[in-house]
Amino acid sequence: MAESVCWTAKSNLLRGIIATPKWNLNRLTMSSSEHGLPLLLIESGFTAIFMGLSFVFPSLGSAWFTHIERWFSRLAHRKHLAVTSVGLSALLLRWAILPFFPIPLPFIPNDFSFLLAADTFAHGRLANPTPAMWTHFENLHITMWPSYTSIFFPGYGLVLAAGQVLFGNPWFASLCVDALMCAAICWALQGWLPPKWALLGGLIAVLRIGLFTYWINSISGGAGLLAALGGALVLGSLPRLMNAVKFRHGVFMALGISILALTRPYEGLFLCIPVAALLIRWVWKGRNRPSYAVLIKKAAIPLAILTATLAWFGYYNCKAFGSPTTLPYTVDWTEYAIAPHFVWQSAHPEPHYRHALMRHFYSENELNQYKAVHSVSGFIPATLSKVMLATLFFAGFALLPPLIMVRRVLLDRRMRFLILCLCSLAAAISIVVFLDPHYLAPFTVAFYALGLQAMRHLRLWAPDRSPIGKTMVRLSITLCVLMVPMELLARPVHFQAIWQPNQQQLASTDGPVQAGSERAEIESRLASLPGKQLVFVRYLPSHNPIDDWIYNAADINSSKVIWAWDMGPASNLKLLDHYRDRKAWLVEPDTKPVTLIPYPAHGDRSTLRPATPGSRS
Repeated sequence: MAESVCWTAKSNLLRGIIATPKWNLNRLTMSSSEHGLPLLLIESGFTAIFMGLSFVFPSLGSAWFTHIERWFSRLAHRKHLAVTSVGLSALLLRWAILPFFPIPLPFIPNDFSFLLAADTFAHGRLANPTPAMWTHFENLHITMWPSYTSIFFPGYGLVLAAGQVLFGNPWFASLCVDALMCAAICWALQGWLPPKWALLGGLIAVLRIGLFTYWINSISGGAGLLAALGGALVLGSLPRLMNAVKFRHGVFMALGISILALTRPYEGLFLCIPVAALLIRWVWKGRNRPSYAVLIKKAAIPLAILTATLAWFGYYNCKAFGSPTTLPYTVDWTEYAIAPHFVWQSAHPEPHYRHALMRHFYSENELNQYKAVHSVSGFIPATLSKVMLATLFFAGFALLPPLIMVRRVLLDRRMRFLILCLCSLAAAISIVVFLDPHYLAPFTVAFYALGLQAMRHLRLWAPDRSPIGKTMVRLSITLCVLMVPMELLARPVHFQAIWQPNQQQLASTDGPVQAGSERAEIESRLASLPGKQLVFVRYLPSHNPIDDWIYNAADINSSKVIWAWDMGPASNLKLLDHYRDRKAWLVEPDTKPVTLIPYPAHGDRSTLRPATPGSRS
């Protein structure tokens, strides 16, 4: 690996900002598997049934629903209480279902990379020195040169570090961000919709995102929660600023932009561009804007926050990657990537890989995705699949019926800006190769605001004076609630949960295995032994590169357990000589059950040494 990467500042800025973690969508598949029918298919069936009931029994449950809506409306008009209620609902409900959905374990490269960032920050460092014998430790989504660190933008790593320091487990910080995100969505929607619809949107975010998606049920998915929080702060501050310029609204917007800059800057940029354009237009000729002197005074602290964020980010890039303008991802791209990130670009020459598993990921997993969209015939279906991905993630099937009112939503003057935001997002995602739902997170409020506006129109739809539309809306929301117990029962009855990482929920005699549990169990067992341990990992050629075991803490040398590639006897011997104080092991993740034995057999390291002239071979 080259020790330095020569990029121009302009190239680094562009490529770093457009970076996207390359998750394999097979992990998020909604198709049926050996574990049973997916819940999304079941949800689609119930949606069809409930919509049919709306036409046959248009007054179904009217008295009961009216009673609930009156209580709901009273809570919604107490806006601060409504926002707090949504946040606490997300926090307490996710806590309550821990027996069904336990604290997630790391099991994919993204998880371990974010945990590396968290451990680095928790120990008061921005990056770590390149470890000795680093070729045994290199892997997906980490860099080794010029420093040993995560390839991801640092925002979510800082959050996980806070969880590690304050709670002893990084995931609890994700849980707090989950609650803040749902509360912020409710708060943001209050700036665009009537209070009861804003409260409904916040609760829908809890039910559809905050409990069961991979955003909260995986380590790395929480980056989506943080980006959605940033986007909510930006879009929630905008109408408030234009209505009454207050200090707190400017601060909230600055914090939101800072979060986006440190988590998902590419999509965040496409959100901030229309926001900035609208603010400039309002400042230039807005009717209700205050004087320029007042605007400058109110903008001083928010601008200071943004300046401090960018200055810190530049300092972080300098420490981690050698230059303020060398952004995360760029070093990793230069050394390993073959597939480009824009659909019109040509593939890069294949670099030299030291590990077959890494070559498989970059030359097959990523490159195959790129080839599928790098043509007109592939681009169109790929773009349509991106639209479907976004729609199903945020709405599922339960919330699709209101979209029949999309034409009326498009004509709503108050919604035009949010429509413009989604057009900006469409332009952003249509030209990149890779897409996962958390890339869309900054626009979560826009998705739900437009969906709720469609509900408002559908609720008024009454052909032949029959309240069919109102019942359709009520039953759609009811189905969202009913899906909660279905999700809870999905794992015990071996149904495929919706938007769950299932790469490692493998069938066993005791039922599905929690993702990452086998590696965690072995690490726990080795950590309980006296002395320090060194584990060589040996994969079969057919091993899935997304299921990786070779990740370490920020300070490798002081770690109780070190994980390393099995690179053959000669190379392994050098690592053994470097870590003479450690007991060596060999683990084979592809065996069932996973095999863990002393390495080399019987602990005889002399068997690894090459034969000398005249010795017996």
